[in-house]
Amino acid sequence: METLSTCPLCGSSQLSSFLECTDYTVSKEKFKITECESCGFRFTNPRPEEGVAGDYYKSEDYISHSNTTKGIINKVYRRVRKITLKNKYHLVASASGKSTGNLLDIGCGTGEFANTCAKFGWKVKGIEPSGMAREFAKKEYGLEVADAGSLNSFTSNSMDVVTAWHVLEHIYDLKGTIEQVKRILTAEGVFIVALPNCSSADAQFYKEYWAAYDVPRHIWHFTPAHVQALFESKGFKLTKILPMYFDAYYISMLSEKYKGGNVNYGRALVHGFFSNRQAKKTGNTFSSEVYILKPNR
Repeated sequence: METLSTCPLCGSSQLSSFLECTDYTVSKEKFKITECESCGFRFTNPRPEEGVAGDYYKSEDYISHSNTTKGIINKVYRRVRKITLKNKYHLVASASGKSTGNLLDIGCGTGEFANTCAKFGWKVKGIEPSGMAREFAKKEYGLEVADAGSLNSFTSNSMDVVTAWHVLEHIYDLKGTIEQVKRILTAEGVFIVALPNCSSADAQFYKEYWAAYDVPRHIWHFTPAHVQALFESKGFKLTKILPMYFDAYYISMLSEKYKGGNVNYGRALVHGFFSNRQAKKTGNTFSSEVYILKPNR
């Protein structure tokens, strides 16, 4: 395990313990989440060393790597994903102002989103650390997918769009990755980022059982304010924040499972609905949100 002694966002050494969560997906180990007393940013601390982090993804239940249909929750996820894939593509088109172009999907998993964009005529490349998911994307969809260490090999100013759907919370070299994305984007390019929001109503309700803490795979735990501060420090402008309505229901279902051992679907639906309703009232506090970012040049 490695321990951070300073906040990775603001550099403060004034850190305090925030929460202790269990890895319900793989190891059943407990992990602590630290909060910066200066800026409020939260992160898993201590965390597995990067070289062994892959061991915590080895589960059939980790759907983005295995594409599993095991269990009701994963079946619901896959059904809803069919709807959201086209919505994500239309977001790419509207945010970029292009009907086709060059797109890089970081953390492309088994390749469903990248394949959707390719069907609409985009020239698509992917990056994926999981060898199993990478091979599935290549074999099933014929996608060009590289491993996680290849981002710095991409040509500067070569991408019109870079996407990262629930990926940055996993990445150890967070600031270096953002710098590389800025380098490879064109001057008019756009970076589309989806992240869980630990200031959401469902996060506050479920606390240590909130599934989107997902320790130790999620090493960073963002709020919209922290996302904006991070990207502005790296030369990006935040142009829009959009809600991901389904995530409140999906995360609530998983959180109910973690809290009680079995899923109370009725209660999960109620809390998902309540979370979305509260977010509409307060603004930018949805369970997960999409950030549209453009490089300042």
